[in-house]
Amino acid sequence: MINGIIYIISDKEYFNFSFLTYISIFWLFIAYYTKFYNVYRYTHIIKLVSLSLSQFFVFSLAYLSYFSIFKEGLVINNQFVIFISILSVITFFKFLIFFLLKIYRTEGKNYRNIIFFGESNSAKKLETLFHNKNDLGYRFFGFFSDKIYNSEYYLGKIDESFEYIVKNNIDELYCNPSRLNTNQLLKIREFARKNSLEYRLLPESKAIYSKDLVLEYYGTMPILKPKHLPFEKIETHIIKRAFDVFFSLLICIFVLSWMIPILWIIIRIDSRGPLFFKQKRDGLNSEQFYCYKLRSMRTNSQADLISATKNDKRITKVGAFLRKTSLDELPQFINVLFGDMSVVGPRPHINIQTKKYTKEVDNYLIRNSVKPGITGLAQISGYRGEVIKKSDIDNRVRLDIFYIENWSFFLDIKIIIQTFFNVFKKEEKAY
Repeated sequence: MINGIIYIISDKEYFNFSFLTYISIFWLFIAYYTKFYNVYRYTHIIKLVSLSLSQFFVFSLAYLSYFSIFKEGLVINNQFVIFISILSVITFFKFLIFFLLKIYRTEGKNYRNIIFFGESNSAKKLETLFHNKNDLGYRFFGFFSDKIYNSEYYLGKIDESFEYIVKNNIDELYCNPSRLNTNQLLKIREFARKNSLEYRLLPESKAIYSKDLVLEYYGTMPILKPKHLPFEKIETHIIKRAFDVFFSLLICIFVLSWMIPILWIIIRIDSRGPLFFKQKRDGLNSEQFYCYKLRSMRTNSQADLISATKNDKRITKVGAFLRKTSLDELPQFINVLFGDMSVVGPRPHINIQTKKYTKEVDNYLIRNSVKPGITGLAQISGYRGEVIKKSDIDNRVRLDIFYIENWSFFLDIKIIIQTFFNVFKKEEKAY
């Protein structure tokens, strides 16, 4: 809409690549931080007004800054006209779509099916809310409880709910945590996660609020839902991928371009065989890819069956140095450019280990929900290389899952810096 308005006015001071690029990038950047597009079916009109005011206030500063920086001292025609046009058109369509969707849902379209876990009184309140506010677009099917009720909305016991949910295409699950035990809540939440269903808590008291939950109001009724994990947000993938490409290009241009020819000569003198060693590993969503490394072993038939160990006779003299300094991992920046890996993430294991750990370690496959990394939180925490005892892989998986659930851009930077320093620690031994 912004670009369309500028095109219609057709002022050469605005309708040019530099201004359109500047204004579009800043609009999206500001919208991300003001959460301008975070409008849901339960969003109140007052919240929509607040989002619009925040967005246009910050955007006005960015808009006017362009003329201060690039057009200093010049009087620019249509400056006020274009800004008011942008504000008016976007506000009009923002609220138009908001109200049209409400009307559409009132007519029974664009609805979501829900069920409730708890007791009769809370279920009745929820049903009354959705009935009175049919513009929210929810269909209340009933409730499940281990206590039997003589109610038209009672659907059965909790163990009977999961088959019902699948058969009736239920979209959202609401729970009263005070009426369910911990095991039941965990079981319901895990079921919701595996089946990509929305999971909500209906609290009786604000005392149960948690930092992992977000409070929302449907009318005057408080609803709790789990916060989205970082990798459930599209912006996380965009930021991470942009950094991966940028950082990997720097390494490839300024390091690999001159280091690889030198290492090729040294490796070739030390032992016969190719410069690179490639091996299939599990990537994002368990898809296989070829992981590249500088060859640190003599060519052998056991490479895909047995991982390297301390004092492994297959490792060459040069290979031992490459492993200790992690230089053998450098070609994986090419994997990052290809999109198979990330600079930071869970380290990929050889396939035979993956099959073993999948059976032995709880939640092991959660690691495959993100791209594997050249380095990771587990590696800088001391859990790298050979797995000697069960606690080694347990702690590695625990830290990998912590990374996935608590990712931030600055955490990635911290891990990269710590990895760099670890290379120079004399006591650090990698095999």
